[in-house]
Amino acid sequence: MDMATLRRHPDVEGQGLVAVDAADRLILDEAADLVTGAGAHAVVVIDDAYGALTLGAMDAGAAQVRTHQDLVTGRRALVANADRLGLNDFDQISLSADAVADARVVLLRLPRSLERLAEVAALVAAHANPDVVVVAGGRIKHMSRQMNDVLGAVFEQVDVSHARQKSRVLFARKPRRDAAGRALASWPRRDRHDDVGLDVVAHGGVFAGTKIDIGTRLLLNSLANAPIEAHTAVDLACGSGIVGSWLALHRPDLRVTATDRSAIAVASARATAAANGLTDRVDVVQADGLETLPDGSQELIVLNPPFHTDAALSVGIAEHLFIDAARTLAGGGELWCVWNSHLRYRPALERIVGPTRQIARNTKFTVTASTRRT
Repeated sequence: MDMATLRRHPDVEGQGLVAVDAADRLILDEAADLVTGAGAHAVVVIDDAYGALTLGAMDAGAAQVRTHQDLVTGRRALVANADRLGLNDFDQISLSADAVADARVVLLRLPRSLERLAEVAALVAAHANPDVVVVAGGRIKHMSRQMNDVLGAVFEQVDVSHARQKSRVLFARKPRRDAAGRALASWPRRDRHDDVGLDVVAHGGVFAGTKIDIGTRLLLNSLANAPIEAHTAVDLACGSGIVGSWLALHRPDLRVTATDRSAIAVASARATAAANGLTDRVDVVQADGLETLPDGSQELIVLNPPFHTDAALSVGIAEHLFIDAARTLAGGGELWCVWNSHLRYRPALERIVGPTRQIARNTKFTVTASTRRT
């Protein structure tokens, strides 16, 4: 298989943003013998970015591969890459006990979040075949010895590969079933924040976990004093759903849509809404931006835009979301946005959405409101 043909599309593409890297190749090489002899349904891939691991496993002989990707854009990229290569013997799955049931080989792209690794490792150790081998790899600069400890908490044996091209693989074997069951029962996590009147629920790996980051706090404080007249609102790139649930809680006449491309975020936002008794007023959708909403349909959109894609800094994600907001806002509707001040998003907001005013600013973050041109 020619890995060079893989693309990230429909995710952001550009200089320094790749669909496959040395860690993907090392995982596949280290797992080659395991994958070839595993049998149908026995190989599970978790957190594959754009399909390299899934397609590489099939190219090595794996049949009926089960694969989970967190980002909806990654799922679509896998399908597009598979169609080009003629490799389609896989099932895209939600991450659950059934997804890893009786798996004998698990290929895992190591997440940067130890919490995400802990939840995934516990799920695999609790439900995969007792002879399962987890082949988990990443770039060395994003790995730590704590990852060995996280895996070691739910597996008896953790081994380490030699480094190659600044990448390394961890092998986990012999699940500790009881420990895994206890660890899995602790997810998702839940914390109460009396200062904003919310319980926040989060799965491992969602931005900020159960905490409320300082940018979101500045945004909430600004919204609390905003004379906004709206009947509908969108929490765009919702993460754990803090903003959407806060809006629904403090504005009883408001119907909120929360959207995120991440499955982890969507599960967390739904759990946050449920924890605060807001399920009937907060609709949480996994989507690429606002693709599920029609043009000119929204009065208020609130956004704390991500500025990393994988490990790379990119303003492309934010501009994609600004363009979607401009499309979806009704004339005179507003996009309220909080952003790291050094990113200087205001000119882009002026150009893409409309007249933009500063609402608040502290040492690190800026809150702006942009009015859609009529």
